[in-house]
Amino acid sequence: MFSQERKKNILQEVERAIGLIQSQTSCIKKPDDFLLNEAGMFCLSGVCMQLIFIGENIKTLDNKTEHLYLTNYPEIPWRDIMGLRDIIVHEYHRVDEEEIFNVIKNDLPELLNSIRKMLSDIS
Repeated sequence: MFSQERKKNILQEVERAIGLIQSQTSCIKKPDDFLLNEAGMFCLSGVCMQLIFIGENIKTLDNKTEHLYLTNYPEIPWRDIMGLRDIIVHEYHRVDEEEIFNVIKNDLPELLNSIRKMLSDIS
């Protein structure tokens, strides 16, 4: 069985990655801000790397808990998170700055709330 401590460590890593994305994109006010200059494009690359990291950790958590743990938190579209990771890794030409912007602004706050609830439930 996958230990509670290991679950907690993975969730904390996801929490840190979300925080990093949020802190580094505070100046991004619209999707085009990613494309205006090299700093914006570099920021988009960094965000994508962190989204890969998040997706990979969620996949690990799902697999190691025999696909049972995440079902306790149905408010989050876990498959979409894992799928976004796959798109960024395998179909990078499909990465769309508008979609990434929407993930940052709309999806990550909700995911962060759920991750914090999950951490609280473990403690």
